Amino acid sequence: MVFKDILMSFPSISWTDTQILLLFFTIFLLISEQLRNRKPKNFPPGPTCYPFLGNFLSLDAEQLHLQLTKMSKTYGDIFRLRLGGIHYVVVNSYTLVKEALIDQADTFSGRSTNAIFKHINKFQGLAMNNGYSWKQQRRFTLSTLRNFGVGKKYLEPSIKEEFNILCQAIRNTKGEPFNAYHLISNAVSNIICSLVFGRRFEYTDKKFLKIILLLSKGLKLDGTIWTQLYNSFPNLMDLLPGPHKEMISCFKQVCNFITEEIKAHHADLDPSSPRDFIDCYLTEIEKRTNDPEAGFHEEGLCYTVLDLFVAGTETTATTLLWSFIYMMKFPEIQEKVQAEIDRVIGQSRQPCMADRPNMPYTDAVIHEIQRMGNILPLNVPRCTYNDTTLGGYFIPKGTQIIPNLTSVLFDETQWKSPHSFDPQNFLNPQGEFIKPEAFLPFSAGKRICPGESLTRMELFLFFTSILQVFTLSPPAGTKPSLEFELGITLSPKPFKMTARLRWQSCSQRERVSVSQ
Repeated sequence: MVFKDILMSFPSISWTDTQILLLFFTIFLLISEQLRNRKPKNFPPGPTCYPFLGNFLSLDAEQLHLQLTKMSKTYGDIFRLRLGGIHYVVVNSYTLVKEALIDQADTFSGRSTNAIFKHINKFQGLAMNNGYSWKQQRRFTLSTLRNFGVGKKYLEPSIKEEFNILCQAIRNTKGEPFNAYHLISNAVSNIICSLVFGRRFEYTDKKFLKIILLLSKGLKLDGTIWTQLYNSFPNLMDLLPGPHKEMISCFKQVCNFITEEIKAHHADLDPSSPRDFIDCYLTEIEKRTNDPEAGFHEEGLCYTVLDLFVAGTETTATTLLWSFIYMMKFPEIQEKVQAEIDRVIGQSRQPCMADRPNMPYTDAVIHEIQRMGNILPLNVPRCTYNDTTLGGYFIPKGTQIIPNLTSVLFDETQWKSPHSFDPQNFLNPQGEFIKPEAFLPFSAGKRICPGESLTRMELFLFFTSILQVFTLSPPAGTKPSLEFELGITLSPKPFKMTARLRWQSCSQRERVSVSQ
């Protein structure tokens, strides 16, 4: 009544007139919203949108990847969503995802300039960069990482050495239940840290453990509805508290850590003898002073390292955590893997990549873990560089694309057993390893994960080394759970496990590890 009393204090305006004005204003807003968000001709179909909010109210953020896959049964393998004022096209099935990411790789290789990434990385680095700068950053990064051994045999000793440290840490649990998250994340992260920072971090380093936790938390929050709300209504969300502010803070703290490492490298930098990726990048900055569009500067270095840190830590560590759960849930498969390890490698030496062709069953199990773990269920959204057509529908330039990798990894037309954990998905009738074309956990096309070869090496060496030494099982009285938490990545809910030594004395193995 206060608002009405104020209006009535103006003799020339009646309360009835005010109601009429408010009605016309509301109609004007609705018409404007409808015109602003009208669909292009022959745009993909989709669910009914609410004014202003679009489809926000009808989405389940906790299992969005499953919901979008299910929606394809209603609207087809290509359909549209609107979140606020942003149109998204969701692409489902191996056939259409392949057509978009591989057959039309140039058109579908853009990244959208979402408001949230303006805060996180200013569209620099690798993951969210575009155009000439992205191509230069990616070319330099791939070349430099190859020079430091990524994808090559001589990186194996570093991974083996890290496993020996990890092995001792697991042995220290003495068969008691423990949460493997910190150990695995630290161990995996140390591989990329040795390449990027030139050093590893102890498992007891509280500062580094905090950085890993911040990274994981930021990625989880980045996949929530709060991020989409921020992208749709950035000016409003800047004024409101919420998890979106916490997420930005997480990434900012990780960037502060990276900035400290960059400053430390300046002190004893020798351009003629680079020790790691940061040294090489700092040297490249000096070489590219006449090419500012390439984006080689210290801010660009920070965000490139952030991308490498994310890719080299979260995805591999999460995959290994899923591997523990699946081995506990299917002990008969764990026993078959261990039997193959014993037959091919034995217990007197550590596994190496040369063993992989002789271990088809283990290789199949690792790939099935990646498929079922579905680490990046909705990929990282793309953006079309040009007008195009896909699946018979018109897709305008600048449309944001969600390549639903869940629909690919569980495509019923591509897999023998799409909805169950079955290593036979990667074995032919003769027991030989095969990799179906629909195996796309690293995405595809020009935005395929640049660290794929490193991840594949880490997964094989860590997984086989752990099962060579330990048998994994759930704590007494519990059963392993496949429940998940959805962010940018799909991670298992926190769990505990026990790791029992497969033999009484490890003295022979320890002597071999030291000699290696």
